[in-house]
Amino acid sequence: MSRLLTTSFLVVAFVIGAAALSWSDEPEKLVIMGSDTLGSKLVLQLKEAYREVGNRTNFEISADGSSQAFANLLAGEAEIGMSSRDARDDEERQFREQGKTLIGHTAGWDMIAVVVNEKRGVRGLSLKQIEGIFTGDITDWSEVGAKPGKIVVYTRNAASGTHRIFRKLAMSGRDYTDEGRKLGGNEQIANEVAANENGIGYVGLAFSRKQGLQAVRVDGVLPRPRNRERYPLARQLYFYTAGEPTGDAKRFIDWSLHSREAKEIVARVGFIPVE
Repeated sequence: MSRLLTTSFLVVAFVIGAAALSWSDEPEKLVIMGSDTLGSKLVLQLKEAYREVGNRTNFEISADGSSQAFANLLAGEAEIGMSSRDARDDEERQFREQGKTLIGHTAGWDMIAVVVNEKRGVRGLSLKQIEGIFTGDITDWSEVGAKPGKIVVYTRNAASGTHRIFRKLAMSGRDYTDEGRKLGGNEQIANEVAANENGIGYVGLAFSRKQGLQAVRVDGVLPRPRNRERYPLARQLYFYTAGEPTGDAKRFIDWSLHSREAKEIVARVGFIPVE
C-alpha cells in the first residue's frame, strides 16, 4: 500500500473513531413533563443549577398541566412527571394494569394564593366566601364588603392539578362557575388579575408577588411559608416516576430533593423545601 493511501486510510479511520466517540459521549436527554406550577419556574431553575455543578444531562421540559405527567409517564414519553396534586385512583390503576408502579417523590410544598387586583382593596376572604365566588353564588364585590363591581373569575383549565386541588380545598368539591375564564397557566392568571380591577384568581405562591396583585388572607391566614401548617390551601408538589427512578432521573431527583443548592432555589422561587 502506498504511503499516500496509508495516510488517507489513517485519516478516515481517525475521523470515524472520533465521531463514534463523540456520539457515545453525548449526554442522554432527561424528559420531564407535567405541572405548570413546577415546570414554568422551579424545574427550569433546578435544571440550570444542576448543570452548573457539573452534570452534563440534557433536558426536555414541558409544562402543560399535571394530568399530562401521568399520561406521558404511562406512555413512556417521560422519565419524570411533575404534578401539583396527588395521583388519582384511576391513574394509579392504569399503571398497575400495565405492570408498572407509580411512585411519588415530594418535591416541596406550595400554597395556592387567592389573588385580587390591588386596587380592589380586598385584604382577606373566608373560605366560604371564596367558595361562593368561584362557584358563582357570589357575583358582585359588594357581597363580600368591597366596593361594588361585577366579579371576574379566572381559573386554571381542567388539565391543571391546581384546578383540581383548589376545587377540593376551597370549593367543597363543587363545580366552578360557568362564567369563569379558564387559562392555561399561573402566569396568565397573574397577568389578567393584575390588569383587571374586578378580577380574582388563584396561583401558586411563587406567582403571587407580581406587581398589581394582592394575595388575600384566607380565614385570616396569609400565604407565607411560615404559615404552612395553618394556611387552608397548602399542598404538596410531586415528582412522579414509573417505578423506582434510575440513571439520570434518579440523580436529578436525589439532587433536587436533598442538595443545599436545590433547597435554596426552591425557597427563592417561592416554594417550601422538603425538610
